[in-house]
Amino acid sequence: MPISSLSLRHSSNPKLAKAVQSLNSLLDAIGQKNIPQYTEAHINEIVAGINNFPGPAPQLVKQITASQASILKLLEKEVGLISKNHFQLQWLALGMAAFGIPMGVVFGAVLGNMAFIGIGLPIGLAIGIAVETSKDAEAAKQGKQLDWSSN
Repeated sequence: MPISSLSLRHSSNPKLAKAVQSLNSLLDAIGQKNIPQYTEAHINEIVAGINNFPGPAPQLVKQITASQASILKLLEKEVGLISKNHFQLQWLALGMAAFGIPMGVVFGAVLGNMAFIGIGLPIGLAIGIAVETSKDAEAAKQGKQLDWSSN
């Protein structure tokens, strides 16, 4: 069963046009991967819900965005597929919070001036970038990345 695409609505709303284009490109990228039929059926149900959405354009944009996020979660959970740079934002923030702030506290305590707490943030940022780059490269090597980016 092929994956359905959104039926295009003619609208002068640029946010709606961008959301429709983004979701259609995601659906095209998913169509290039070999995914189980039950997952395809679930994605088609989500798309059918969007196609039958009766609300105005601003609510439709929210619905498309929420549906896109749920499709990505479904793919990650059931099939193990992720989008390009999936780990980037996750590990940037995690590196700064989990590594950077504690290192900054250590620097501040050792140097006797808590003004040096900010030194740890770029160190944590670098650690987060290193981890996310390796995780994204590993996913690409395993063929678990969609040829789609949310940007």
